[in-house]
Amino acid sequence: MKKLLLVFFISGALYSQNTTKKDSVQTTNLKEVVLVVKKKAIEQKSDRTIINFSDQPQLNSGSLLEGLKKLPGLIISDVAGMTYQGKQLEVYMDGRPLNIYSNELNSYLESLPANSVEKIEIITQPGAEFPATSGGAIINIISSRTAKRYISATYSNGYSYTNYDKSRHRFNNSILLNAKNSLFGWQLQAGQNYSDGYQRTKFYNPTDVLSQNETDRINRFYFIKSGLTFDFDKDRLLVNYDYNTSNNAATIGANGLGFVSLDDSDTKQVRNEAVVTYQKRFANPATKLDFRLNYNQNQNDFQLAGIPSGNVSLQNSFNQNFYQFKTDYSKEIKLLDEGKWSAGFLADKLDFKTTSFDINNLEYKRNTTAAYTQLSTSLKKFEFIVGGRLESYTIEGKTVSSDLTPFSLTKFFPNATLQYNIMSKVFMNANYNKKISLPNTSALNPNNTNYQNPNVSFFGNPNLSPTIYDNYEVKISAFDYMFIKYSISDASNAVVNRIVSNNNGAASISTNIPKLTVRNFSLGLPIPYMLFSKGIKETLKFNVNPDELNFLYVYVGNQKHLLEGVESKGFWNFNFMSQIQLPHKIKFTANYNTATTGGNYQYYKMIKPFSKQFDLTFSKKFMDNDLSISIYANDIFNTNRQELGAIGTNLLYDSKNDTRRIGLSMNYKIPTRNKLAKVQENMLNNDKNEEDSLLKK
Repeated sequence: MKKLLLVFFISGALYSQNTTKKDSVQTTNLKEVVLVVKKKAIEQKSDRTIINFSDQPQLNSGSLLEGLKKLPGLIISDVAGMTYQGKQLEVYMDGRPLNIYSNELNSYLESLPANSVEKIEIITQPGAEFPATSGGAIINIISSRTAKRYISATYSNGYSYTNYDKSRHRFNNSILLNAKNSLFGWQLQAGQNYSDGYQRTKFYNPTDVLSQNETDRINRFYFIKSGLTFDFDKDRLLVNYDYNTSNNAATIGANGLGFVSLDDSDTKQVRNEAVVTYQKRFANPATKLDFRLNYNQNQNDFQLAGIPSGNVSLQNSFNQNFYQFKTDYSKEIKLLDEGKWSAGFLADKLDFKTTSFDINNLEYKRNTTAAYTQLSTSLKKFEFIVGGRLESYTIEGKTVSSDLTPFSLTKFFPNATLQYNIMSKVFMNANYNKKISLPNTSALNPNNTNYQNPNVSFFGNPNLSPTIYDNYEVKISAFDYMFIKYSISDASNAVVNRIVSNNNGAASISTNIPKLTVRNFSLGLPIPYMLFSKGIKETLKFNVNPDELNFLYVYVGNQKHLLEGVESKGFWNFNFMSQIQLPHKIKFTANYNTATTGGNYQYYKMIKPFSKQFDLTFSKKFMDNDLSISIYANDIFNTNRQELGAIGTNLLYDSKNDTRRIGLSMNYKIPTRNKLAKVQENMLNNDKNEEDSLLKK
């Protein structure tokens, strides 16, 4: 144990030695002197982990979904949804909730190019300033990059190829333009993605194959993200508008017990979001008052028709409108060594309507009001955070046959954090928070927006009720790159997805269960290879830059899901990432994920290792680091598949996508000849907790 702790702290000390390099994030010109600050690959903070996507080729090559699946501790699956170290994630984009879920969310993440994302924040200890509806944790995808005075541009593209049973291709292009003048600043990011895809799935029991499908998909996705900023002395007005649309088509050949079918499906989606933010600033820059108004609309149309008859078996759609107003105030106060007080108010409304063959079969309305206050202070090596959030919810609606049971709840959600700073960049903290998770609209939707046949169907449940969480976490973090963490999440009235037997077939349903407890242990440790070749004493003499270091990053996690009436067994998941600097400044990274079998994730038993995959990436920078090129090969051994047993039945589920893929990714920062161009804060991110956002004056 002593040797392990010694390696733990030495590795971190090496990683923290050098944080400056020519490849910069922020540059200030002062009489030909350039000051450069290097972004960290990973940054551990008291409440979150920040992962730099833009400078890590193994993450930003390919789609965003492919990059996210490589993050240690993050699990994304058809049945499990998105979880991080055992906690269900609420997905945000640029500081705002996406409000899309399930298969639609996976399709969105798969369509978004990874090289259009700046970084990822995983907030495992959301405080009172975050909505209590964040549940267990939040993942914030920050897509914006920094803006400059006078026009500047960044162009990104990518191409990948697979040959699972025939040639399939994917390509994407995007451009970021930004500029600032004496009156206002503007920023525009636009792009497209085209992808061919393949998936086979099978539902079966020991004696019969209920359904086995082969699906060929073609997805087309387009997006625009825009921002305007106006300065009024110390105050600032931001206007953001985001738009994306997709047109996804698939051909599904299926057969099983008693049937054979060939179908076409077509899914069209349009999403709009408009945000207005006003930031009031004062003589003391630590005092801030922000107002934000947000409108989000999401429309989806799905149709399934037989081939060659053209008979339509499913024609379902939904329209979701989300409105939100919030205000936040914060200021420094004199309390112990130093302190900060913040408070705020929120009101939002969700309208969700579904239609099947022109019949409105669900009208769902939800209103939320909330107020919070939070106090943070420090005393010598100790830091304290205590806060609380009062939220009130009303839910009502109706289906074709009856009204939904009205729901009304007003509840107080406390949070508290105690942190002890052992030394610089080394700390230990303990956190508790109570949260709630409201049923997402995908789980509520009574319509089937997936493929179905006579033996397999998917059902939403409009009568789902919210889940209350009690989250506990203890973490030791050293030098950003290493940590040891243990957490417990107790969920009352938990919403879970299950596969059940249904009329000699299988059905996927969402339901409430009385209690679900998830226990998670995780450890992250970087190990420089020079420790083995030079020894500890010689290694400590080096002034190491992590970007040029040869190392192995090891992540080990263990999860155990405890449910009433289920013989629960934990499972381990592992991630190994190796970085090696080759001649001519070529960076080589290898990434390997795997998991143990036999454990259960909620009501699913793992028969095959979860997300077992081996990836390779070669990358190099050219033209004074303005041009970055990566060549990658994902899932080289074609081992990434899901095979799960449905607990409580004799049903088994097997799924395989065309994850083995070879690709090329490029990012070109088009240089400006104007020497007066200076980096400004980005204009697409409105999160007041994001350090690089325009909310920082």
